[in-house]
Amino acid sequence: MTDGIRALPLLTRHFYFLRHGETESNVRGIVAGSTDMLLTELGHAQARAAAIKLEHRGVTEIYSSTLRRTRDTADYFAHALGVPLTIIPELEERRWGDLEGKPRNLRVPGVTPPGAETPEEFNNRVLEGLSKINARGAPLIVSHSGVFRVLCRTLGVAEPTEQIANAQPAHCVPPDPQHSSWRIEML
Repeated sequence: MTDGIRALPLLTRHFYFLRHGETESNVRGIVAGSTDMLLTELGHAQARAAAIKLEHRGVTEIYSSTLRRTRDTADYFAHALGVPLTIIPELEERRWGDLEGKPRNLRVPGVTPPGAETPEEFNNRVLEGLSKINARGAPLIVSHSGVFRVLCRTLGVAEPTEQIANAQPAHCVPPDPQHSSWRIEML
């Protein structure tokens, strides 16, 4: 990690990450990106079940992107856990430009579609959003699979080969005397 990354207040403690519940774009295998998508019935059920999983884990505050699928997911946690919810626009999914609304298999690794954010722009935006989290307890970030990949790179943890599952809580644990690096425990 660079000194700039170490300076992120979030990286001084353990925290939780959760990708939003299922959306129609997930079901259909299309790129949603910055397009606002609603949760499916299953997505709502996933969010409720995940809130129960984190009920006794000491979550003290919640941070979400502005997109409806994350806000709706985060609302279940805010109500179930009785903790404040803060919206951070920089935690939105990558803007995929001309690829939004098209099949996910049209994405070409290493190629930025017209109108899309470059990987560097996306990474920098997400890091800016993460820098706004100055939690004193155990925060929960409700966001997107692309944001989770940036988070993994930032923590020095291997990126998943597949997308993180919808509404799958992840516990991000800092180095300690038994572990020399960050680790992510899927709950």
